[in-house]
Amino acid sequence: MTGWVIRLLLLYFVLRALLRLWRGIVEGMNPAPPAPPAAVPLARDPVCGTFVVPARALTGGTGADMKYFCSENCRRTYEAKLAP
Repeated sequence: MTGWVIRLLLLYFVLRALLRLWRGIVEGMNPAPPAPPAAVPLARDPVCGTFVVPARALTGGTGADMKYFCSENCRRTYEAKLAP
């Protein structure tokens, strides 16, 4: 009885290894590699230098003078430097 269990386990592992080998060969033959994710433009926080995504960042200023901040603390620090 023990001999059959060992043979079945051995057969299972051999078949599993062959299946993984076959899948690797098929995947390697795929001519088109997956496309890299699209790049997202980043803006640099003028206070601490952290790069932030403009769509999610806090902003200050208008038009061409628009600044992007990573936190409310950085925005307050920047505004305090501009105040007379």
